[in-house]
Amino acid sequence: MKLLKIENSLAYYLNGSGEYEPIDKIGKEQLLRMVDLTLKEQVEFDEYNGDAIRNQAHQIIYKSVYEKLKDLSERKDEFIDESERLYLKDYERYKNNASQQGA
Repeated sequence: MKLLKIENSLAYYLNGSGEYEPIDKIGKEQLLRMVDLTLKEQVEFDEYNGDAIRNQAHQIIYKSVYEKLKDLSERKDEFIDESERLYLKDYERYKNNASQQGA
């Protein structure tokens, strides 16, 4: 699934309806949705190329979103492992507290 693309000298993101919208229309909810998709699915992005994007606002926004999502995608396993370790610590603490209260 391609979340970010460059086409006709403009930058686009994939919205929740499966359609591409100009990157300068992106909001917090869409960013969070793309983070979630990046962590859960195999995603793609067009490589950032400032020369291919003529609109300066699109360049700035696309570069920022692209770099963050690409980094997250590359570190996905590390992020998931860390989340699971935190969950396991809380689970163990809860289990120990529950067994001590039951004794």
